[in-house]
Amino acid sequence: MTDKIDTESFKKFKRLRELRVNHRDLDFLIDSLTDDPVVDQLRIRRLKKRRLVLKDMISRLESELIPDMDA
Repeated sequence: MTDKIDTESFKKFKRLRELRVNHRDLDFLIDSLTDDPVVDQLRIRRLKKRRLVLKDMISRLESELIPDMDA
C-alpha cells in the first residue's frame, strides 16, 4: 500500500496563505490612507474593491479545502 501525498492541497494552503497576507497588507494600506485627508478617494475605492476580490478568493479556496461529508 502506497501513501500518496496530496500535493494539490499543499498548493491550495500555500495560495490561501498568500491571499491572506495580501488581504492583510491591503487592510493596513487602506487604513493608513484613510487617515490622510489628501489621498485620492478613487484610489481608496479601488483598493477596497481589490481587497473584496481577495476576500472572495479566500472564501472560495477555504470552501474547497473543507472535505465533503456524505449524508
